[in-house]
Amino acid sequence: MIVSSPESVVVPTIGRFAPSPTGPLHFGSLVAAVGSYCLARQSGGCWLMRIEDLDPPRVVPGAADAILRSLEAFGFEWDGPVLYQSTRSEFYAAALASLRQRGLVFDCGCSRQEILASAPHPGEEGPRYPGTCRNGLPPGRRPRAERLRVPDGIIGFDDGLFGCQEQHLADTIGDFVLRRADGLYSYQLAVVVDDFATGVNQVVRGADLLGSTVRQIYLHTCLDQPPPHYLHLPLVLAPDGEKMSKRHGAYDLDAGGVSAAPLLRALRFLGQQLPAELEQSAPRDILLAAVAGFNLQLVPRYVRPAVAGDHDAVIGKGSL
Repeated sequence: MIVSSPESVVVPTIGRFAPSPTGPLHFGSLVAAVGSYCLARQSGGCWLMRIEDLDPPRVVPGAADAILRSLEAFGFEWDGPVLYQSTRSEFYAAALASLRQRGLVFDCGCSRQEILASAPHPGEEGPRYPGTCRNGLPPGRRPRAERLRVPDGIIGFDDGLFGCQEQHLADTIGDFVLRRADGLYSYQLAVVVDDFATGVNQVVRGADLLGSTVRQIYLHTCLDQPPPHYLHLPLVLAPDGEKMSKRHGAYDLDAGGVSAAPLLRALRFLGQQLPAELEQSAPRDILLAAVAGFNLQLVPRYVRPAVAGDHDAVIGKGSL
């Protein structure tokens, strides 16, 4: 059993926020930004900004700039320049080459349809890869994707909110893709390479990524890198019961600036107790007060909470 456990004292704290530019900022992303910012700044640490524009077909033109403007209007300040994953292909290629040199990566010639047809049972995120090409490409198949060999054992870690988490990668996921058939690098590889390259040692994000964490910890181990400390925040659900996403609405800036209401709602969603006088404060002042008083013990400890208010409250309709 592999167990990941963070150092008891890590100085300085380096956190980050890494939105995908598939649309403007939405409430779920704002909640993640608030949690990661408060926990990094409260310990006097750094907070980095990364735009995960790794998948060009999903990128909406202008979305990255809109997200950054929204965050600035809410009072967020990040350290150093914004990192764009679209500029870092050479680093992902180098990491992939290193893994291949160690015998940890193999070519896969399977299409998604073939995996669906041959998978012995479904995994946590769909069909589990059955290992068809693990020992070499079958006759007549050409290389498509590149996959990482996973161990036959349990990998565990201590989540900052949900406690001990364990996953048997071979049973639940199987050997997973690091470079897709279309030539694009996977999210799992890119996020590990970027977190290590920028010194990130505290990852605070939504609980929808809880299932990805073991893969990332294993990748850190394969690359001889210490994994960061992970903390996953409760999900924001839209009125349809699904995870809040871009399609459910957004917080856009108008010509007159931004209201503090979404920021206050995000803090309440995270269980924070706010002084009444903050209601009329500017967003930047609210965020400064939130950093000083943020209490992790008040954050709800469940993965799929009820919707945070009615539809208008969740998507910020009419609040800007």
